[in-house]
Amino acid sequence: MNKQWAIIRAIGFVTYKEWAAFRSHMLASLFVGPVLFLVQVFIWQAMFVGKETINGLTFEQMLTYYGVVTLIHYITFDFADWNLQMLVRSGKFVTFALRPLPHWVFALAQKLGHRTLALGFEVLPVLLLFVLLFQVQLVPVAPGWAVVSILLSFLMSFMINYCVGLTAFWLVRAEGVRRVFLLLKDVSAGVFLPLSFFPEVVQKILFFLPFQFITYLPTRVFIGDYELAGIRLSIAEAVGLQALAVAVTAALMLLMYRAALKRFTGVGV
Repeated sequence: MNKQWAIIRAIGFVTYKEWAAFRSHMLASLFVGPVLFLVQVFIWQAMFVGKETINGLTFEQMLTYYGVVTLIHYITFDFADWNLQMLVRSGKFVTFALRPLPHWVFALAQKLGHRTLALGFEVLPVLLLFVLLFQVQLVPVAPGWAVVSILLSFLMSFMINYCVGLTAFWLVRAEGVRRVFLLLKDVSAGVFLPLSFFPEVVQKILFFLPFQFITYLPTRVFIGDYELAGIRLSIAEAVGLQALAVAVTAALMLLMYRAALKRFTGVGV
């Protein structure tokens, strides 16, 4: 266990150094988040004219929601699906199939290194910008639960994207599937609109999908109030549900990974 953790740290550190050499790529993304947030400010200012709350959220809570959504996106950003599909398409995955370390562990270690660098170059600057310029209250109601929930979101984002990447073992061209899936994922995760704003029948479907655990649930945990499809949970209950969903998704990812390796070796590698 200690040896594997040492390998993960080494891969993460190398990835950190590699991306630090191209940190200007990250700095460019600093403009995207704040600009999109500013658009949300204008939209909701117009929506809240003459109203104190919309669907139980005040204007301040709405700004906090989108502020937290933006920060969670920077923290959990993942491209494991794209990397894996490129490895399979180019045939370079064979080098990982022969290694004793599973590729998903390698990919997770890469993400840890990449997102650790992002904390200083993306998350912290955007956080300061939101607090100082937009004056958004980004203090979680329960800091401990919020941190745990965001960490679980980090894992959920990775595992779902990795499962999408695994479809490359069955599909010749998985890019189309990837693009459609990413759009549906963002909509179902509450990136564009809080899930509580959808019709009740849609909310019931979204409640049982894994995507809300990437963005919507950790954001509501941060705010201190979770409600979806008429179901209200305490912060502890919401995080417990998220942990259960992460465990189920992990089991599914491992099953898909083993099936993918069997298919990979079955064609002659």
